[in-house]
Amino acid sequence: MKRRTFLITAAGGMLAAGTGRAAPSERVRVGVVGAGGRALSLNRTFADHPEVEIVCIADLDPRRLPTAVTEVESRQGKAPRTTGDFRTLIDDPSIDALVVGTPDHWHALPTILACQAGKDVYVEKPDSHNIIEGMRMVAAMKKHRRIVQMGSQHRSTERLQSALEYIRSGALGRCMVAKAWESTKQGNIGRPADSDPPAGVDYDMWLGSAPKRPFNPRRFHGHWRWFYDYGTGDLGNDGVHRLDMAFAALNAACEAQGDPACVLPTRISAVGRKQYFDDMQEFPDTLQVAYEYASERPKTLTYEMRLWAPYQFMGESEGSAVFGDKAYIVIGNNRWRVYDRSGLVKEAGGDSHEKPHVANFIECIKSRQRPYCDLETVGHPASVLCHAGNISARLGRDLMMDPATETFVDDDEANALRGRPEWRKPWVLPEV
Repeated sequence: MKRRTFLITAAGGMLAAGTGRAAPSERVRVGVVGAGGRALSLNRTFADHPEVEIVCIADLDPRRLPTAVTEVESRQGKAPRTTGDFRTLIDDPSIDALVVGTPDHWHALPTILACQAGKDVYVEKPDSHNIIEGMRMVAAMKKHRRIVQMGSQHRSTERLQSALEYIRSGALGRCMVAKAWESTKQGNIGRPADSDPPAGVDYDMWLGSAPKRPFNPRRFHGHWRWFYDYGTGDLGNDGVHRLDMAFAALNAACEAQGDPACVLPTRISAVGRKQYFDDMQEFPDTLQVAYEYASERPKTLTYEMRLWAPYQFMGESEGSAVFGDKAYIVIGNNRWRVYDRSGLVKEAGGDSHEKPHVANFIECIKSRQRPYCDLETVGHPASVLCHAGNISARLGRDLMMDPATETFVDDDEANALRGRPEWRKPWVLPEV
């Protein structure tokens, strides 16, 4: 254990006089990879934590750094350094933890290198661009005994925790089916022509391990998630939250009724395609996936996505539900509700902000306990649901999975999509 981590644990994060923040020697020193989009929100939230100091922010687009620096300085009273290369953060022995707020195709490499350098990691969802990368991240976490929290922030909210507590009471009865959905309308991204990358942007580095391609504004900030090279579609973007909530709720029901926990499914059946948007997007805008968990008392988890629907489903634009033989629960982003045959029987409110999720990560850095969205037991299994659903939809057929190996049974074509044909040099996937 590094001296700083020991001091934080021993001293309990003593506050510096008059500041409301922990003394500098007791703070968790953090490096953030990313300065815009989701990463900007993480910069704000980590800087707000009284026991954190953001030391340095890395972003290969220099236009994004000034805003992030200003936001961090206004919160922690000290401006962080900046760099265009995340490896500066990995090589800095004074940094305790890395926050990875990059596009999906840049989740694995910083996480693995940080674990190898003895740093704990907060990495955005989904855990990786593909299954093999996620497995390698878990292996690095375990080998180097690191704390890795995936950024599915719903896990740490009072809203979800109270819903899980209610489900564990057994009030829903016997539960066999869970459901997750997205029905929030997205936009058409068009078909702009290729062009030159913005001045100052290291576009070759932005591509990372993905194949070399001409720059296109829609394959860059804000829209990269819709392309196979970099993202995981909306199933991996928003769907991972809803699937993870349904996954958590279904397992709370399994706990209540004495059934084995659901981890990875044995069959994945997806039907999805582009049915609405005529644009450059490669992933489906309409998708349904069924995940089957084989056991003596089988369970089914389903997911629906309609990116063209401007209305709610079951009272939520995006949500999760678990159905029992006595009642069912609907979990949204700001509330949960329970219904039985007579109607609404219980409800509670809440929000989805990441503040408690970040606090849980910092607490677990000190305690060395698993965080709420521990990569091995929660984050990676939830991400595999997304990757497997995307592969099934892409191939247009059912897949049989071996949960022990995270491979598809007797299916070379599907297994080839568990990773990349190659990771482009020099950004190769590290061995662990």
